[in-house]
Formats: sequence, structure tokens, C-alpha cells
Amino acid sequence: MRIKELMVKNFGKIKDKNVALSDGVNLLYGENESGKSTLHTFIKCMLFGLERGRGRASANDTFSTYEPWENPNYYSGILKFESGGKSFCLSRNFDRYSRSAELICEDDGEELSVADGDLEMILGGLTRAVYDNTVSVGQLKAEPGQTLAAELKNYASNYYAAGSSDINMEKATGALRARLREQEREAKEALEEKHRKREKIELEASYVWRDVHRLEGERERIGEELESRRKKERERQEEPENKGVIDELRPNKWRIHPVEIVLFAVVVVFAFALIPKPWNYLVAIILFLLCGIYVWNRMKVDKRTVKTEPEIILEEITPEEEKIPLEKLRWEMNHVCEELREKQVQYDNLREQLEELDEVSSMSREQERNIQGVRLAMERLSELAAGMQKELEQKLDDRASEIMSEITGCRYTKLVVEDDLHMNLICGGRKIPVEQVSRGTIEQTYFALRMASAGLLHEEEYPVILDDTFVYYDDVRLKNTLRWLAENKKQVIIFTCQKREEHILDELGIKYRKI
Repeated sequence: MRIKELMVKNFGKIKDKNVALSDGVNLLYGENESGKSTLHTFIKCMLFGLERGRGRASANDTFSTYEPWENPNYYSGILKFESGGKSFCLSRNFDRYSRSAELICEDDGEELSVADGDLEMILGGLTRAVYDNTVSVGQLKAEPGQTLAAELKNYASNYYAAGSSDINMEKATGALRARLREQEREAKEALEEKHRKREKIELEASYVWRDVHRLEGERERIGEELESRRKKERERQEEPENKGVIDELRPNKWRIHPVEIVLFAVVVVFAFALIPKPWNYLVAIILFLLCGIYVWNRMKVDKRTVKTEPEIILEEITPEEEKIPLEKLRWEMNHVCEELREKQVQYDNLREQLEELDEVSSMSREQERNIQGVRLAMERLSELAAGMQKELEQKLDDRASEIMSEITGCRYTKLVVEDDLHMNLICGGRKIPVEQVSRGTIEQTYFALRMASAGLLHEEEYPVILDDTFVYYDDVRLKNTLRWLAENKKQVIIFTCQKREEHILDELGIKYRKI
């Protein structure tokens, strides 16, 4: 990419100003408050837009800081640049009421859409954060932010895993993480639904079991009552069959017949008379006792069968509904048994449903496999990113070390970039933390890191824009830095309030455009 012309319509203190830029070194000289930083900010806002803050943050944001001093409603500019062998014209209106952006290819007149990402595509995916941390250095802002560390890690994963930086591994990891959350949410919802079903079935099963228990008790009670009725019925039916001949002859009102008494007396007398002494006495006594026992038993049976007056009265006052017919008991028994079978079948079905819920379903197994698959993919990406980060660090160290060696005249031949962009310099076999060197050397270390990172992160080379970056550089290292820029960068834009850069460029014989 190469910036061809800046056409500032109304931006900050600058109004109707055109700045044409060329290849190589462009030196924009101006005293303090002449608009150098304003022009630097204008380039950034043209490339990435200008958003207005909200609330209290809007008081000191970029939009308010660079709002035109005159006619603030006319807040616009044009940037002409070249990228991919084509020339483009980018127009922006930053006005808060009529904000707009237009992008036209000057070669064929095709109108492109900034809103749809055409500008981002033309710039090769260059983001505001990467721009600020690599090719664009503001006043006293040489130190890159932690955004650069994140971009480098992401670039390492992208490039080494996919062979191209077009695939964003950070977004891929984010997508996997979102997919994992979605799958875990679905699995949790399925488990909660399963628990709800189980609780519902268990509650229903408890009600059915209670009914089964009640019906079993009812069946037992009716069975006992039926057995009692059947026993009484059998006794009633068997009673006439057990009567003897004498019972048939005996009147119902008599307890014992007189003929029986006469018969017993005759037997005793004959036994006493016919049996020889002294055995006749013994036999007569035994027969007499036997006859007495028979008469006594007959008297007890008759008493048991005769109902007393209170029993007769109690039968008369007993409610008729308490005398349940045998047929009704049988009907109740059939009804209870049928209902009990239905409840038992229902209870067995509920138990089977609970057993099925306890088993791991195919859907649950599939969900678990998916979750494990996503987790495995995330682990592999993490391992890949960690491994590839080591390779990138080595590549970054080598490139930054080359730049640092040229800037410092081979004083520092090795620059080591560690995690979170913590840097160390190697000098004479000693490892020196960057915090222990001079401010100028620190600034040069940051510059080397920015330029090395730009070479790695950007497939297309972008203009290097430096705003009073060399304040802490001595003349020797400034000369080395300008020489390196002229030899390695297609377009360099230097904003300065000093004459040193101009004198050194003249001394080195480097061609430049002075504005």
C-alpha cells in the first residue's frame, strides 16, 4: 500500500489542505502546534473511521478533540492511495448527523462499500490495533501495547496451523468455545428434563403403590369375611346331616328323651344282675358314669343352641345394611381384584420407565461424544498455538535482532522477546533487561520490535508513519535508523519539528520529499 495524497477538507485546525506524498521518505516538517499530529490522526481516521464516544467519555475522545474549529458540521476529508496495483479514492464525512464513507476504484470507476468490508479487504485485514502497534508511531508512544502480543500469538497459530494468516485461529477457538457452551447447555437441559420426568414418574408411582397397598388390604379383608361366611354356611348345611336316629325321634323342645333314661337304667340293672360278684359292682358303676356323661353333654349342646333373650333382642335391632349378602361380597372381591391388577400393571409400567431413564440414552452418548470432541479440538489448538508460538518468537527475535544490530552499530546483536513482549538485550554474553538501558535504547528496542512485527503480520507492506519518534535518538543511531528505513521500506512518512532528520538525509544522500 502507498498513500498518494491527503485532502483535508475540515479536520481539527486544518482546513482545505492537500498533501501529496511520494515513494521513499516523506519529511513533513513543522513547528510545534503546526498540525503534524492532526495530520497523523487524519490518516488513521480515514483508514479506520472515527467513532464518537458516549456520555462523559465523549468530552475528551478523538471525535471531540479533532472536531473542526470552524464550521464543525463540515467534518470531512479524502484519502487517495494505491493497493494491489490499483488506485483508490476514499472519502469520509465524520459529521455526527450525516456520517458517510465512499470508496471508488479510480482505475475502472467501480464503487465499493466500506460498510460491507471492501476497504478492510483492500487493506489486507489491517486492523486499527495492529496499525497502532506496528507501522504507526505517535508522539511518545513508541512502546507497543499488549494488543500486539495477542496479535502475534494469533498470527503464529494461524500461519503455522493453516499455512496462511487468512484463517483466524483465535476466532476458530472462540467458535469452538461457543460450540462447547451450546452443547453443554443442551446436555444440561436434557439432564434437567430427565430429572423432571423422573420426579414426575416417581411421584405417580408412589400414588399407585399406595393404591396397590390399599387394595391388597381390602382384598384381604373381604377374603376373610367371605371365608367366615362360607364356614358358617357349611356348618349350617352340615348340622342336619349329623343328627342320629334318636335326634330324629327326640322332640325339638326336649333336651333328652325319657326312653334314653329308661334304656340307661335297664342296662345298669342287667349288668349288676348278670355279672358275677364282685365285678358286677365295678361294671355297674362304669356304665352309670358313662350314661351320666352322655346326659351332661346333651344338656350342654342344648344350652349352646338355645339363644338368650338379649341375643334375640340384639338381632332384631341390628341394621339390615350390616348384614352383607354373600353375593355382594363376591362382587366386591372381583371388583377389588380387577382394580388391583390394573394398578399393578400401571405400577410395573412406571418402574420400567424409571429403569429406562436410568439407562444412558443414545442421544446422551452422542452429546457426550460431541462435548469431548470439542474439548479435544480446543486442547489440540491450544497445544498447537503454544508450539507454534515458540517458532514465531524465534523468527521475531531474529528479525528484531537484525534491525537492532543495524540501529546500534552492532552494539546489541541479539534482542530476545519473551512472553507479553518483555524484552532483553544480549551484549557481550550478558542478558540485559530492557528496563536497565537508556531511554533512547529503549525507544530503539520498541522500534525494532514494531518493524519486525510488521514484517510478520502484514502480507502487504504499509507506509511507516512516525510522529516525532526520534526525540531520544543520538545522531549516530538516528543516521542508522534512517538508512535502514530508506533501504527496507517503500514509503516512510516522518513528522518532525527538528532539522536533524533533514540534515542526516542530506548527509546520507537519501532522496526525500520535504513538505
